[in-house]
Amino acid sequence: MKLLLKAVAALAGLAVVLAVTASFHPEARNIYRALNPSEEYDTELPALPDALADPAILVFTKTNGFRHREAIDAGLAVFQEMAARRGWTLFHTENGAVHNPEILPRFKTVIWHNASGAPVNEEQRAALKNWIESGGGFIGIHAATDDSHSGWPWYQRQLVGARFIGHTLGPQFQPAVIRVEDAAHRAMRHLGATWEHTEEWYSYDRSVRGQPGARILATVDETTYSPRLKLLWTDRDLSMGDHPVIWTRAPGRGRAFFSALGHSAEAYSGARYQGVLEGAIEWTARLGDEPDSGN
Repeated sequence: MKLLLKAVAALAGLAVVLAVTASFHPEARNIYRALNPSEEYDTELPALPDALADPAILVFTKTNGFRHREAIDAGLAVFQEMAARRGWTLFHTENGAVHNPEILPRFKTVIWHNASGAPVNEEQRAALKNWIESGGGFIGIHAATDDSHSGWPWYQRQLVGARFIGHTLGPQFQPAVIRVEDAAHRAMRHLGATWEHTEEWYSYDRSVRGQPGARILATVDETTYSPRLKLLWTDRDLSMGDHPVIWTRAPGRGRAFFSALGHSAEAYSGARYQGVLEGAIEWTARLGDEPDSGN
């Protein structure tokens, strides 16, 4: 009981310190927001160009929770370069009202690039769900698969397919071996059987393997890093055994692609991961579909 009281007091003290320092220290503000997500939602529609040349890609980076600032900037630059090189139209916004029944059909795919903290309201959730299930494409990167989305059961269980339970800490970032399971998928064809990647490794309450419409593209080899969360008196085993880090889902007539990778800016600097993301856009947007591409 004494240990429990000390733990509660420590957490309460931490909350007070973060609340006091959040107003002037960016990182403290970020941690405070992660612990106390905003409930601010956009209602005014964003201004879109009169013409969005096909194919148009929407990148959404709103964060009502923890903000991966450097990763968002680095990934956005990669998407912009990719779009310019491929002749795609890219529209970036942090306005959740873009998830609208009239706006979404103007895009081939939507990328939630480290979007966190329940960034859209109930009406916007419904619009996105209906659009995806009607054939839209969706890509969720890193924080788009974390527990800040737990208030939307359809998104967490039916779309992502698993609940985030923690990430490596102590150390937070570790190199590990990723094993490619589906080299035939468009997002994975440029890869070999394995590649080494340094990441803040996410763990989930279950593997999506065997779930309806799920396709495992890559897993992380847990024997090549320490899947533990160590903080103060906590030492938690995050091992999953079967540990997917890149996978797809088939929600209705739509296509959904998820990657647990992408916490740091460095994650987006390598040709391997850039190729994964480019292939994910091609696949979810159905660009150059082959006869047997399916979901």
